[in-house]
Amino acid sequence: MKARKVCVVTGSRADFGLLLWIMKEIQATPGLALQVVVTGTHPVPGFGDILADLDREGIPVSGQVDMLLANDSPVAIAKAIGLGTIGFADLLDRLRPDILLVLGDRYEILAAAQAALVARLPIAHVHGGESTEGAIDEAIRHSLTKMSHLHFVAAESFRRRVIQLGEDPRRVWTVGAPGLETIRRAPRVSRRTLERDLEFSLADPLFLVTWHPETLGADDFRDGVRQLCEALDRFPAARILWTRPNSDTHASFIVHEIEAFGKERPGRAKVVASLGTDRYAGLLRLAAVVIGNSSSGIIEAPFLKVPTVNIGTRQNGRPRAPSIIDCPVQAEAIAAAIVRALSPRFRAACRHAVSPYGVGHTARRIAGILREVPLDGVLVKHFYDLPARRLAEGKKR
Repeated sequence: MKARKVCVVTGSRADFGLLLWIMKEIQATPGLALQVVVTGTHPVPGFGDILADLDREGIPVSGQVDMLLANDSPVAIAKAIGLGTIGFADLLDRLRPDILLVLGDRYEILAAAQAALVARLPIAHVHGGESTEGAIDEAIRHSLTKMSHLHFVAAESFRRRVIQLGEDPRRVWTVGAPGLETIRRAPRVSRRTLERDLEFSLADPLFLVTWHPETLGADDFRDGVRQLCEALDRFPAARILWTRPNSDTHASFIVHEIEAFGKERPGRAKVVASLGTDRYAGLLRLAAVVIGNSSSGIIEAPFLKVPTVNIGTRQNGRPRAPSIIDCPVQAEAIAAAIVRALSPRFRAACRHAVSPYGVGHTARRIAGILREVPLDGVLVKHFYDLPARRLAEGKKR
């Protein structure tokens, strides 16, 4: 039987670590043939060398779509989506996959899905049904759900939401968050090895910090990162390892601010473009607290019982483990949340936290479904209406 070709698109470090084991399981599954396309920040220097990571993992790259422009203004991002759609139209016509597999909610992935939709190519979507109210990712994710034909969601509540959007329940599977599998399978990296690789002391307490722009917020993106910097300065004994944001609108300003923060505090703070999956997992295990507004603090950190200080509204709508402390974008509130996260009582409570995103066994199930699911007629989608009784219950609420 001819192998079913599954084309996986990765556009940033945000999705690469989550897709890694899915790609490896597809590659190892009889009856499936893996194609990998890189786009977004991957071909751009300064965002981590994902091409080298793929080569090291023995995963060949089938194609590349260049789409980033010189800046991160809203106009440039919109034009990048257009460039990406053109590039994917040509590449998918050449590769002729049987399924396009995409993850998440970023604009690079929207470009790929638009091209696949017009090309009548079945789309499998990972991490649908979620809500991130502080970013344009919210609208992109739900748009991808409506473009897609197969849905792999991280929790049962997300499955209900995908069905609420009209998707056939028979094509929506709850498989857990793939990032937990990446953390579970990552090899243990010692503190000494990490310190040598990063050329930075990782003495306790270690703060692991990521700050992304809230793309749907008011024009206060400058104040947000400055409030965070002010709060971090109240912990002079801490080591601060800060990862750069993704290439969203206003990301360049954040990069400038955090780079300045690191340079002014040598030996105490360090900024890195990308850590890679294994190093990030190792640092997460060493961290006293994860700070910022990244989904990693919501999904991966609780899996390892690490406290999270989640700042602002970017992750609003995602289920929370009890190890997460939410706070507004104010230096006083951030500092108070960090103090609480470092307290022995809170850290002891975190050891009993249970992640709402599964237990880290996702990739093999996704690969098995991709191999077995019938594709005949999958392109013709019928809107699944919720039963009248459930609609009436919703109106009463």
